[in-house]
Amino acid sequence: MAINFRPKHAAEHGYTRQDWDTVSDNPPLTREEIKNLRSAKEALPPAFFTELEKARAKRGRPRVDNPKEAVTLRLDPDVVAKFKATGKNWRANMNDALRKAVGL
Repeated sequence: MAINFRPKHAAEHGYTRQDWDTVSDNPPLTREEIKNLRSAKEALPPAFFTELEKARAKRGRPRVDNPKEAVTLRLDPDVVAKFKATGKNWRANMNDALRKAVGL
């Protein structure tokens, strides 16, 4: 599938049709080439997908045994201000204060 020259885009980004033709070293695929294309699963070795799944499994936050629970809580502004004044970890400080208050 060839990407076509778009005059409006070219004008906005400061290049000409001649610039486009000069750097376009990828000729459009022929019907025969398109017909013979293979999917990534057919073209790449199975080991690639094994490694890909391993990499995907490592993304995001690490799993924890006892994850925090997100809650919505309405508090007085002065209480929130007091905890925010404790610094960047004010939420953890609030959690610690609540744990202490309930005897945990």
